[in-house]
Amino acid sequence: MSKAPNTPKEEPKASLSGRQGTRLNKYIANAGVCSRREADNLIADGKIKVNGNLVTEMGHKVFPSDKVVYNGKQLQGEKLVYVLLNKPRDFITTTSDPQGRRTVMDLVKTAGDERIFPVGRLDRNTTGLLLLTNDGDLTKILSHPSHNVKKIYKATLDKPLTKTDFEAIKAGFTLEDGPVVLDDIAYTSASGFELGVELHLGRNRIVRRIFEHFEYEVKHLDRVVFAGLTKKDLPRGKWRFLSPKEIGILKKRK
Repeated sequence: MSKAPNTPKEEPKASLSGRQGTRLNKYIANAGVCSRREADNLIADGKIKVNGNLVTEMGHKVFPSDKVVYNGKQLQGEKLVYVLLNKPRDFITTTSDPQGRRTVMDLVKTAGDERIFPVGRLDRNTTGLLLLTNDGDLTKILSHPSHNVKKIYKATLDKPLTKTDFEAIKAGFTLEDGPVVLDDIAYTSASGFELGVELHLGRNRIVRRIFEHFEYEVKHLDRVVFAGLTKKDLPRGKWRFLSPKEIGILKKRK
């Protein structure tokens, strides 16, 4: 009885599930649309199409050749970019301005092709540290006061801050939109004109409003620390990419 000839074993075919892909919610967040959690809601509500099909599966993975569409617009899964800017005066913290005024985007236009957005705001006349990124998850965390993101400002007033007002600010007080509690406040000059203010509140113009409440005008306001990042070796009007170590420290807040 003759033996059947030996035949090579067929190699198992690579399954689609064995390929590395990107979770759909992460892809949407990387495209700068929103945070991952908000992306989950878009998926659940049937607002995302992949290759022409509605996808409502949370764990769905997409690949470079896939076409992801939201609101009729194809999304691009951009690489994550983190830019630290030392903002000068007279620049608007917005991505565009209908009045044609200069924006912070004019200062970082050479940072790459990815669409990045400011994390929080600095008003037109406030200088200092501003983070811009397309990481939607991190933006949401750094913008929310519950995460206690440390911000330190150097404020220069129109007149010396009295000891009485200093103690009142330090003790905490209430503005029209709620209580104000600082993490710290300190004189930074013997004249009493300059103060260091540490806080994690994210309310609009909060530092200026604190001093205005006590009838002082802030002549100059500079943010010198944001979420542990400093202005070291970063001249006014210049920007740099965050280091991998700095990105890792920020992401530990998630």
